[in-house]
Amino acid sequence: LVKLISGGSIVSAEAVWDHVTMADRELAFKAGDVIKVLDASNKDWWWGQIDDEEGWFPASFVRLWVNQEESTTVETVEGASPSPSEVQNGHAEASPSSSDCLCLGQTVQNRDQMRANVINEIMSTERHYIKHLKDICEGYFRQCKKRRDMFNDDQLRVIFGNIEDIYRFQMGFVRDLEKQYNTEEPHLSEIGPCFLEHQDGFWIYSEYCNNHVDACMELSRLMKDGRYQHFFEACRLVQQMIDIAIDGFLLTPVQKICKYPLQLAELLKYTVQEHSDYRYVAAALAVMRNVTQQINERKRRLENIDKIAQWQASVLDWEGDDILDRSTELVYTGEMSWIYQPYGRSQTRVFFLFDHQMVLCKKDLIRRDILYYKGRMDMDRYNLVDAVDGRDDDFNVSVKNAFKLSNKDSDEIHIFLAKKLEEKLRWLKAFHEERKMVQEDEKIGFEISEYQKRQAAMTVRRMTKQKGKFFVFSHRSVPPGYPPPMDPMNPGQYLVGDGMEQSEFEFPEPERCKSPFWQSFSRLTPFRK
Repeated sequence: LVKLISGGSIVSAEAVWDHVTMADRELAFKAGDVIKVLDASNKDWWWGQIDDEEGWFPASFVRLWVNQEESTTVETVEGASPSPSEVQNGHAEASPSSSDCLCLGQTVQNRDQMRANVINEIMSTERHYIKHLKDICEGYFRQCKKRRDMFNDDQLRVIFGNIEDIYRFQMGFVRDLEKQYNTEEPHLSEIGPCFLEHQDGFWIYSEYCNNHVDACMELSRLMKDGRYQHFFEACRLVQQMIDIAIDGFLLTPVQKICKYPLQLAELLKYTVQEHSDYRYVAAALAVMRNVTQQINERKRRLENIDKIAQWQASVLDWEGDDILDRSTELVYTGEMSWIYQPYGRSQTRVFFLFDHQMVLCKKDLIRRDILYYKGRMDMDRYNLVDAVDGRDDDFNVSVKNAFKLSNKDSDEIHIFLAKKLEEKLRWLKAFHEERKMVQEDEKIGFEISEYQKRQAAMTVRRMTKQKGKFFVFSHRSVPPGYPPPMDPMNPGQYLVGDGMEQSEFEFPEPERCKSPFWQSFSRLTPFRK
């Protein structure tokens, strides 16, 4: 790669992850952006350009294009060895053979040759990925399970997640992929159907990806003890694994599931519509994009659970189970009048609609920013019924901008009256969104682990303990190999202090905001005015 750049060739890379800059001279980008690589002499941080902006970016956040094109010329490195960061990310786990890449400076012969190169890259990365998974399971996980004096069940579950399930799934996937691989004429291979046949299996990555941040935190904590450093290094040497730390190996499944849409998009690009695999590849691309989008959505929801736990802690007189026992998302919140049969007396309450349940709260008469818990409704047991303006037969009252929740198992009915029609319509939309979310969660088996619930509870206790003194913000993850090397344009001018991998910044508590906490909390809802 370095020779290619120094030779004046244009080298492009595609961003796999969003990169939020942490210091000057870093290049910010979003997943999918194309970056022109200007300097790759450092194995961890490369210098690149997007439009008119130049800066450092982590090599592990991007993947090199299989075919480096300039006009009709395809350029790639012939005989070059991959960098450690490329190995870690599964970009080029082994030195490419002549069949895996195109020669420099040659005019593209035809689309079939281009497709063959993409197919060969997919097959090559799959084979080496299986090797990585085997090394994790046999080299690390099984050795850790033997050392009960160093690891308990909870620690193993946090660090390795469902890695063995992923390994078994990938073994079956690769076997089917090999059957579809045409060794004589790779461009004729039909691999699209393999992705479609195994599409449900890819959902197991969701659990792993969303556990990965906790795994990194637990590993970072253990690595402060020299015994664990020596143990993990011994595991690597015994298994004859490449020189990458355990956290690098554990990152590969996260990066792999995000790489599939990129590979399939590139394959589709070089697959003519007349090819027997075209419609299958197009469908597979849509499926894998949906998988990655759902994984990202699940990650977003898990990042909100600390805020949900904080909100519950702020509600006085709480009774019953914690919100997080069943729910992970605040769908909508607002204040309405409410009549509950058979009492028939109108009351004003603040309602918080989560997935699976709706919590009812009452404002303090004097301190309107204080909420009291007044009950909840199990949304799985109710049907939503629209109410027509006018006299309501069930409650014998005149209603406007109203809707009902009817219990599926009894005669229990609740009627809600919004102040405006617009507000009623937003509530109806919110209830439909809540049911859709529940169905999708059931489809992919989404749930919060007990470990994650404990972590959220610990966060609340820590913030409660430090209330009035400090707010503490922890950086849970940073790019690898931080900081970047010196600026190649201004050597010696890019110096950043070490020790930022796990840092805490403390700020004095700001003055009390006039708006109540629950109003800030309501900003988590997906609906806006």
